[in-house]
Amino acid sequence: MIKENYGLKGKLSYELRDIDGNLIDEGKEINTITNFMDAHVADQMSGSAEAQIGFMAIGSGTGGTASSTDLSNFVEIVALSGTGPIQGSAGDDNDVVYYGYWGAGVGTNTSITEAGIFQASGTTRTSLSTYNDGLSINKGASDTLKITWTVTFGAS
Repeated sequence: MIKENYGLKGKLSYELRDIDGNLIDEGKEINTITNFMDAHVADQMSGSAEAQIGFMAIGSGTGGTASSTDLSNFVEIVALSGTGPIQGSAGDDNDVVYYGYWGAGVGTNTSITEAGIFQASGTTRTSLSTYNDGLSINKGASDTLKITWTVTFGAS
């Protein structure tokens, strides 16, 4: 019997550091894969010219679902850190990893409760690809926040 396991799943981890670089909070969360991400994967597999995912955002709302296209209460969006999404290697070659970084004074909010990755930024964000509203991060003005988001395609 052949077992197929081609679903998408994702998880994020975060590190919050103070002005001196000391770790003050960290965590790991499972996320929601949105309808946009399902369509985006099919688009990319078909060789279409749709833009690559390139942004990550944080917010202070809750209640997003697989059909959401934006965060519930947007706070700040940043371009992905580094060269953008990267593919895992060896046994993790079915993973795509995204990195977002909010420096001191960026995305400051007393209660960051949601995050998502996006294809595009701007005032009209309609390309929410993954969503999580299980966060509880208190980012002060001098703190830095790094989110690492891994989306797995299929089994592993």
